[in-house]
Amino acid sequence: MPDASGPVTTDLPPPVPMERRAEGRRFSPLLRRILLVNMLPPFLLVATLLYLDQYQDGLLAAEVQGLRTQARIYANGIAEAGVRIQDDRATLVPETARPLLRRLTEPSTGTQAKLFDNNGLLVADSRVREGPGGAIVTEPLPPPSQPGPVAGTIGRVYERMLDWLPRPRVRGPAVVVDETPDAPSFDWQPDLGPDRREELRLALEGGVNPYVRRTADGRLLVSVAEPARRANQPVGIVLLTREAREVDQRVMEIRGSVLALFAMALAITVALSLYLTRTLASPMLELAGSAASMRQGKGRGGSVPAPLMARQDEIGILARALQSGTNALWARVDANERFAADVAHELRNPLTSVRSAIETLRRVENPEQQKRLLAIIAEDAVRMDRLIGDIADSSRVDAELSRTVSEPVDIAPILSTLAELQVATRGENDPSVELDAPASLVVRGVEGRLVQVLRNLLGNALSFSPPGGKVRVRARATGAVAEIAIEDEGPGIPEAKLEGIFDRFYSERPQGERFGQHSGLGLSISRQIVEALGGRIMAENRRNPDGSVAGARFVVRLPVA
Repeated sequence: MPDASGPVTTDLPPPVPMERRAEGRRFSPLLRRILLVNMLPPFLLVATLLYLDQYQDGLLAAEVQGLRTQARIYANGIAEAGVRIQDDRATLVPETARPLLRRLTEPSTGTQAKLFDNNGLLVADSRVREGPGGAIVTEPLPPPSQPGPVAGTIGRVYERMLDWLPRPRVRGPAVVVDETPDAPSFDWQPDLGPDRREELRLALEGGVNPYVRRTADGRLLVSVAEPARRANQPVGIVLLTREAREVDQRVMEIRGSVLALFAMALAITVALSLYLTRTLASPMLELAGSAASMRQGKGRGGSVPAPLMARQDEIGILARALQSGTNALWARVDANERFAADVAHELRNPLTSVRSAIETLRRVENPEQQKRLLAIIAEDAVRMDRLIGDIADSSRVDAELSRTVSEPVDIAPILSTLAELQVATRGENDPSVELDAPASLVVRGVEGRLVQVLRNLLGNALSFSPPGGKVRVRARATGAVAEIAIEDEGPGIPEAKLEGIFDRFYSERPQGERFGQHSGLGLSISRQIVEALGGRIMAENRRNPDGSVAGARFVVRLPVA
């Protein structure tokens, strides 16, 4: 787009166009931010996996409590049916206790029970029974459940996460799981041998803590020890070990559910992020491309894509504002170009007259003709000076008003002062001014420029009014707008020129006025000022009852402060 203000030098390097900077990037920066923000909820969902330890501890605590209850039942059964009473003292009978312990354990799959006497010697094992001919047969335990590939992967990922993520502390007594590679299997037992009297005493008193471990083959085992008593006399110790398969299954189900929800939330998040990117980032890049086209002068008409301007959201508002700004900028450029052409044309006329007069002056020798030619040159010089001054004033109006803050201005004293000045300088046959305005009428504007507008309009009306005529100035407030009307009794305005009268260098002047007294920029500058202040100016003809033109009327409307 051509620069109407001329070349501008700067020490800064030229900016890289947005579309070039966007090239070479696989992902939009906005997309990365959208993904980062939208992925927080799914990752918070995954973080809840850490709290499955609390859930697992609760299940294990319930498992321990249930196993303790079962061990007490076994111990009470053996204390009642597996002992012999002699001299008021209960003695464990191995031949009776072994089959009894085996029958008690049979309904519980994945459970192993051992019975020790008061000296810590193994008396019975639920997995061992006597075969034919007195042979000892050890019954195999059910094989450990092997997780599938998905469950195994989930478990490994989960354990890997727990290795580097902080685990929440469990309130209350926690169940400790031994996960060392050499954690014992079902053959574990506390040190209850005859040489460990203290451990034996604790076991007989029921003070052995439960032991939970994860074995090398993946079994989660829980072991408890309960004393068997008969008449408050300890007769042995029941050690009960069970595989907590349900705990693993329930925890795995919850892990799978949470991870499935995470995968679903992640997919929805990515899809929504891509949608937001197409909705926000892509249109912004299109707008940046449109702005680059405007800067290069390629987007004079409809540079912003129509689908963006048709949107009813903030992007649409931005697109329409950008297109509106572009249209206004091009209109300003066109106006500046027309203004430059008009200035060149208006300056060429007096310069041509001066050059012609100088060339003629060189050839004539008559002093009277020379004086007349010098007078023409002087008038044209004055005309050019006035024209250049008005041109400079017109070019400063927009820039000045864009930097000046509008303030409340009372225009009633201004109108009164202008009317008084006209009365003080009025000749015998000059038109008079009739003022009809309230004592106070406050509008928003810039006082100096408002004085310029009113003086231009009043001077224009006086110049077109006949000798002895009247110029009426009326001001009033109509709602949120103040209206100032200036009427004359002149010949009026040609109907075809009612809008063109505000164009630059409009040259229609009253008959008898000496040529070159006005530059033709007064009304144009007045319109610039009024519109920059948020108002409106218009011209119309006054008419008599018979329809004939009675004069011209200029109306200025400004916002009330």
